[in-house]
Amino acid sequence: MKHATPAFAALCAVLVAATPSLAASRPPAHIDSYGTKAPYTPEQNPASYSKAPAGFVPVFTENVSRHGSRAATDSEDGDLVLALWDKASTEGQLTRKGEEFGPKVRALLAAMAKVGYGNLSGRGREEMRDTADRMAARVPSLFAGIAAKGEKIDVVSSGQGRAIDSANEYAGELAAKDPALKPLIGATRTDKDLLYFHKAAGGKAYQDYLANDQRLASTLKSITDQPKTHQAAESVLRKIFKRPFVDGLPAEDRVAAAEAVYNLYAIAPAMIKESPGGRGWGLDRYISRTDAAWFGYLGDAEDFYEKGPGFSDSDITYKMANVLLDDFFKQVKAKQSGTSALGAELRFTHAEEIIPLAALMGLPESTKPATPGVSYTYKNNPWRGADVSPLGANIQWDVYQKGTRYLVRMLYNEKEIPFKAACKPVARNSAFYDFTELERCFGRG
Repeated sequence: MKHATPAFAALCAVLVAATPSLAASRPPAHIDSYGTKAPYTPEQNPASYSKAPAGFVPVFTENVSRHGSRAATDSEDGDLVLALWDKASTEGQLTRKGEEFGPKVRALLAAMAKVGYGNLSGRGREEMRDTADRMAARVPSLFAGIAAKGEKIDVVSSGQGRAIDSANEYAGELAAKDPALKPLIGATRTDKDLLYFHKAAGGKAYQDYLANDQRLASTLKSITDQPKTHQAAESVLRKIFKRPFVDGLPAEDRVAAAEAVYNLYAIAPAMIKESPGGRGWGLDRYISRTDAAWFGYLGDAEDFYEKGPGFSDSDITYKMANVLLDDFFKQVKAKQSGTSALGAELRFTHAEEIIPLAALMGLPESTKPATPGVSYTYKNNPWRGADVSPLGANIQWDVYQKGTRYLVRMLYNEKEIPFKAACKPVARNSAFYDFTELERCFGRG
């Protein structure tokens, strides 16, 4: 098998040089208002990645990635607000700004229907390809070695359409940039137990928690049913409808309608490639940053309690992610023992898997649960959906070898991060950890 082409190596160098313009700094603070629908941005300049200790060479890489940006999973939000809009239009109850709202929503719904509800958008496909390019650029000698030795690249998804498409875009990009890899990349396979565990057999206790836990239900109700929610709902609707129309709606209908407007606002950036001229949908004109931030917080609170650190006296939301963390260790162990023919393991999944895995692993901003009786807020907890699991979120391990010693470096949304505090790196402030140390501190030895 031939080595990776000189052109591919040159491309990797170009990508490393070009990436600072992509993500030298964190997005603006208001990105939090999008919650887990925030578009993906790599969080570190690749030029600043740490060099491996002397003599260590990359021999394996593995990831788990959330699917890329997508269309809304259905038309429910658009249908709800358009029904109100049509009624208000008939009654002459639209504001001047509101008159433009209906056509914009109809155009967005048409674009999402064309993409397919729940399917990857053009932006999502691009996110996957770009992340694949940066992986290859980060460890070019690894992919050259994969091609030279004829090692395999395993690709696995949850089996859901957007995860399959994300996997195929990602793997297809690697093959397109280095054709020598193409015959080594396996067809995308499905493993629901591994990558859709929240709805698989291993998630039965979790499913019962979502459906029947009264503390969860009452906590979320108390967070949502605050005066600020009703104030924000009225503020949103008054941008579109005249006061008499808004006043005529029951309070619960106002909140539902405002949430629908917010949900359309939040998904719009994921659909930017399908917007007229690629310039965006302009839905931010119909919700202030303050109101978007409040509804974003409500969405984060739901994700925090249903998928994230949750309550401090329970691990029900993230214990089931052990199956995925086990697989990370299993793949490195197989490489270490010489029983693996893989050079890379690529996994594609959903927020319902990334968020609990982040909590289980103690990743930054995912470690602090809520004390029972003290509700999660932005002031008392750093957890933010836009940071923990934006669209395209990923966790990657690069494995390096020198003799019989194996080191692991972890990246979270392409930023080098330390493992949890119980794990000791090879040197102070190093990004590299002995694999045996990781087995010890995670109890996987």
